[in-house]
Amino acid sequence: MIQRTDNPVVEIHDLTVSYYKKPVLWDINLCLPQGKVIGIIGPNGAGKSTLLKAIMGLVIPDNGYIKLFGKSLDEVRKQVSYVPQKESVDWDFPASVLDVVVMGRYAQLGLFQRPKKLDQEKALECLNKVSMAPLAHRQIAQLSGGQQQRVFLARALAQEAQLYLMDEPFVGVDVATEKMIIDLLQTMAREGKTIIVVHHDLQSAAHYFDWSMLLNMRTVAVGPTQDVLTPALLQETYGGKLTILSKINDLLKEQEVSPRELT
Repeated sequence: MIQRTDNPVVEIHDLTVSYYKKPVLWDINLCLPQGKVIGIIGPNGAGKSTLLKAIMGLVIPDNGYIKLFGKSLDEVRKQVSYVPQKESVDWDFPASVLDVVVMGRYAQLGLFQRPKKLDQEKALECLNKVSMAPLAHRQIAQLSGGQQQRVFLARALAQEAQLYLMDEPFVGVDVATEKMIIDLLQTMAREGKTIIVVHHDLQSAAHYFDWSMLLNMRTVAVGPTQDVLTPALLQETYGGKLTILSKINDLLKEQEVSPRELT
């Protein structure tokens, strides 16, 4: 099931990506709308992170094409922000929290231009949105995992993009940070921005995302979350992992109950 949308922010056709001649993504097709928080959901090894990297041009496809806002990535790069997995970042790099967030402004600066006072002010404004302004001058390595993720989000906000790609932003964060992040992402979507999130928690997915994509090397389903997170499509995606499916079936019967209320 692949739902189409007019004037998609992300459009992918016949995308295949391989590592060492072994396909990781196979014949991916999708169209994603503007102004939504969109979850990419699937088992380990399904190619979720690879899909984001392909959109960002960090891996070269074997086949197919990707359009963002109807154009190539090079034409709209300033409008796209990428937040990789926290584990892929060297947190020992000697930089303050403010320095890291100011880096998000470089996409808006001309070649060889240095950040100005306005860029510093924008960075502080973004830190304030994630409740990290009081730690602006602390070294990034001194922060907890949840604090580091907040800083990464502030860096993305400082870019002032229209499309945000986030690879598992909720991993290793506390409940308060997770709630803050999803509340902020949903606010951004209401402002017309599009946020694509790689996510592994089926329980929260039903409540967090406007649209969802089920992925297991190929596109299983794409569309409004209530149409996608069904037992049949989850069965097709996860291949009979009954423990997971039992939990999600229970959730689907009790949609009105927040997963955070169950803990």
